Amino acid sequence: MAKTVLVVDDDPTQRRLVQAVLEREGFAVAQAENGGEAIDRLTRGDGADVVLLDMVMPGMSGLECLAELRAAGVSTPVIVLTANAGIESVVKAMQAGAQDFFVKPVSAERLLVGVRNALQLTQLTAEVGRLKKHTSGRTTFDDLVGDSPAMRMVKALGIRAASSTIPVLITGESGVGKEVIARALHGASDRAGRPFVAVNCGALPANLVESILFGHEKGSFTGAHDKHLGKFKEADGGTLFLDEIGELPLDMQVKLLRALQEGEIDPVGSKRPVRVDVRIVSATNRDLAKQVEGGAFREDLFYRLNVFPIEAPALRDRREDVPALVDHFIGRFNVEEGKRVVGCAPETAELLKAFDWPGNVRQLENAVYRAIVLADGPFLKPHDFPAISGVAMPTPELDAPSAGAPSAAAHDLPPAPDTPIRILDGKGHLRTLEEIERDLIQHAIEVYAGHMSEIARRLGIGRSTLYRKVREQGLDVDMEQSA
Repeated sequence: MAKTVLVVDDDPTQRRLVQAVLEREGFAVAQAENGGEAIDRLTRGDGADVVLLDMVMPGMSGLECLAELRAAGVSTPVIVLTANAGIESVVKAMQAGAQDFFVKPVSAERLLVGVRNALQLTQLTAEVGRLKKHTSGRTTFDDLVGDSPAMRMVKALGIRAASSTIPVLITGESGVGKEVIARALHGASDRAGRPFVAVNCGALPANLVESILFGHEKGSFTGAHDKHLGKFKEADGGTLFLDEIGELPLDMQVKLLRALQEGEIDPVGSKRPVRVDVRIVSATNRDLAKQVEGGAFREDLFYRLNVFPIEAPALRDRREDVPALVDHFIGRFNVEEGKRVVGCAPETAELLKAFDWPGNVRQLENAVYRAIVLADGPFLKPHDFPAISGVAMPTPELDAPSAGAPSAAAHDLPPAPDTPIRILDGKGHLRTLEEIERDLIQHAIEVYAGHMSEIARRLGIGRSTLYRKVREQGLDVDMEQSA
């Protein structure tokens, strides 16, 4: 999705010039001719990703506009434009909350560098905030990406469930983001900031499930050299997320049910139970009701866990969220990989939105990660997603010849003019194939300075064939140069 730059300037000519530069680089541009229009757009309208704000405008000045935006809580990065490069003006702008400044007239290169720097700083700030929330257990439903009807339903249900300690079962296909929803449940509850412990039940070794979940005492079994608290005790006071709960062995399901009902656990080798205060959020990509019918999952545990079900939608059922998710991943991977990708080209955005994504959000995340690593421009193109678009990446030009490649002299030739070979004679009739072939070979000899190996390679014929045609056509070649 193209990033939007809001240009605020009372001079229509200046606005058009800036718009032309930005649109040529793939940015979307909105205009405002005064500070009031800018404030209305950013506080009540469509918003923007970067603001270019003129310092001197009739009525409300740029500094006054910037002060009102910051007072209203608008954190959009602002770059001020001024005809006065004095230190005092710059200091005032920065103190008011500007991120950068341009002195008019600004060059196209400086303008683009400034806008991209502003976008990169926004991504850095967002990523730092996301990581802080993630590590402190304060991710909320406001941090979930997507505003489709399906996601609005998930958020509405999650907010209601978060206000109590009711057990929640999150269902959905693999890769839809069930753990993200679980973390939001924890962060939106009164347990935010306390431990959030995630356990993948499908990855637990069968002989260690009980010890990992409930803990063990020192010496309780061979190899138990120290006391281990277990995941339940680690999550005491917070939330325990049991992912892929359908993979839990039947004998452990009995002990899990007791822990849920009694609020206490029995560590392996312990003589007495241990009280725990844990909120349980579980998740599965299986149909637990069918597993109950088949005897693979305990019915009483199913009813205990499935008190408040939330279904996480597949990505193909919320395609309108794909652009926002792509932007989110671009910002994240830009920070991690030190890249400066601005966004997706329009044709790429449509391609990603139309794809079915059988692996859901996880597949999209990995696809964007790969594209970011390989991207060599500010916008992701279809060839950056070859598995989805079917378009291969362009073959890079080699800087040096390899074995069997043309000589260095052939690479050092200046670019030749694109001279067309005539196929019609002076009367408008087709020339003979022999005449066209003669002109083509003669042109190639001139372009590649008589280097016959290179000429033969470019024409797609053998070198001996080329020599024969040169003799038959009576063409002039410096045989010493061609050797």
